Amino acid sequence: MSNNKDLTEKPRLLADDYHKVFGNNLISVILYGSAVTDEYIPKKSDLNFLIVLSEEGIEQLCLVYDLVAKWRKKRVGTPLFLTKAYINSSLDTFPIEFLNIKRSYTVVFGEDILEGLAFEKEFIRMQCERELKGKLLLLRERYVETKGKAIALRTLVANTLSDFIFIFKGLLYLLDKEVPATKRETVTALTKEFDLDQELFLSLLRVKEGTLKPSAKEMELLFQKYLQEIRSMTMFIDAWEESSQAS
Repeated sequence: MSNNKDLTEKPRLLADDYHKVFGNNLISVILYGSAVTDEYIPKKSDLNFLIVLSEEGIEQLCLVYDLVAKWRKKRVGTPLFLTKAYINSSLDTFPIEFLNIKRSYTVVFGEDILEGLAFEKEFIRMQCERELKGKLLLLRERYVETKGKAIALRTLVANTLSDFIFIFKGLLYLLDKEVPATKRETVTALTKEFDLDQELFLSLLRVKEGTLKPSAKEMELLFQKYLQEIRSMTMFIDAWEESSQAS
């Protein structure tokens, strides 16, 4: 982990706070996401935590109202509060979430409950299909609401691209490819494997980051290509399913 105080002192102090509240009912405190990749930006990126509690502890979340509020002021997102039983029973429903967390994490306190997790490809394929098709519908809906205004389109890219990159990681796992930790590496790997427009997605990533601000006309063209490429991916998933059923 980095020597940055955000990534050393904050996690330790947060774990101490939650241990004081939950005691033996606190099983794990796990830091995950950008904080354990090269994408972390001090004083800008939020810290994301997974807090694993006992069955008794999960019924006592009312005890941490003030604690969550305290840490939100310090750029710590509201943690994911889970139990071991919930995680183990959800790998068929939300496998990509746990797959992505497992790719980039560090244990701050307690048990490493992620180490032994295994993922079935069919469950990942099903979630990829569900997420891609659902988010494509929402993307089209939000697109027409922008009326083609450049600022609105840039905002829409910023608000949606991470969701698709999240799915991209699941798709790479399906192909038995190494799943990169960073967004840019994930985009590069995915577009290569699926023969998609790599420069388009890298441009969208720059739009999201605020380093590229196309004109309204340029943004309109980018967004139309965005929709087309996501649709191509849904068609790939459909073909994958048909191939699996045939075999």
